[in-house]
Order: sequence, then C-alpha cells, then structure tokens
Amino acid sequence: MPGYSVRKLDEVQNVFEGHYPGEMRFFTADIEAEQVAFTYRRMPQHTGGKGSYGHRHFTQEELYYVISGRLEFKLGDDVLELGAGSLVRVAPETVRSVWNDEPEDAELLIVSTRLADPSANDTEQIPDFWPE
Repeated sequence: MPGYSVRKLDEVQNVFEGHYPGEMRFFTADIEAEQVAFTYRRMPQHTGGKGSYGHRHFTQEELYYVISGRLEFKLGDDVLELGAGSLVRVAPETVRSVWNDEPEDAELLIVSTRLADPSANDTEQIPDFWPE
C-alpha cells in the first residue's frame, strides 16, 4: 500500500442522504486517516441546529472552516456570524451548533483528532440548546 490516499467528494458517502437536506461526508475512514478526522458539510438555507440540540465532546477539539457562504455558530452563550475564509476552534467542552440562515448554500470543513475507537461515543447532545 502506498503512503497516501486520495478520494473525491463524490466518492465519499453522504451520511445525510435521505435524512436531512444538504451533505455531510466523513472522509476519515475512506482515506484511512490515522490521526485526523476530516468532514465536509454542505448546508442549504435554514439547516443546522437552530431550534434544536447542540453538542459537545469529551475529548475532541474541533476546527470549523467556512469554505463558502455565511454561517451562524452558537458557542456556549455566544452567537458568531462567520463568512468564507473564517476558521473557529472549539474546545471539547464547549457546547456548539451551526446554522445557515442565508439563501445560498454554505460549505464547511470540520477537522478534529481521530478517535482511537471510532465507535466510542465522544459526543453529548444538549437538548433545546438553541431555541428559535
């Protein structure tokens, strides 16, 4: 096996397909990444966690990079609006949620450390985190 892996966006399963609008594609297993988790997300207007739950992690720090569009991030008690080219680091214990209120789709990259055991639950959902 070579010391590299290549995948195109359309080669990675959309885990949202049939469940939610938009896309969420977890590249990590498909490229056999050993240390880094890498996720692509496309969010149409009025998708995300507003009016719903938030989440936090027990060990994983996450980096959210806005590729295109404009997104609202609720991080703890703060709401930030971030546009294309913006990056936000979120500590594991910070409750978070993302929302697209704009008419155009937004694209987002999420990067974190890969869990040694991907089936281990490192996430806690927080109900009613971001009321409308």
